[in-house]
Amino acid sequence: MPIKPLAEEAAFDPETTQLLGQVFESICVQLHDAGQPAIVREVIAKRIIDAAKRGERDPGRLSATVLGAYKPRM
Repeated sequence: MPIKPLAEEAAFDPETTQLLGQVFESICVQLHDAGQPAIVREVIAKRIIDAAKRGERDPGRLSATVLGAYKPRM
């Protein structure tokens, strides 16, 4: 599930949408997304978008916000 459709719904400009997509892909790689269910990717995307709606545009802080909230089950 790409983040772009969700980001476009939130009415971000193309540059911000691209930035959010890069952060999304980076987080998925960090979490070894291959084994994650689609709902996990959707939650990640929505958390990135929520942070961006609050004005966050720094990729590092966006990642930290999402990864800090994500606690994988062991």
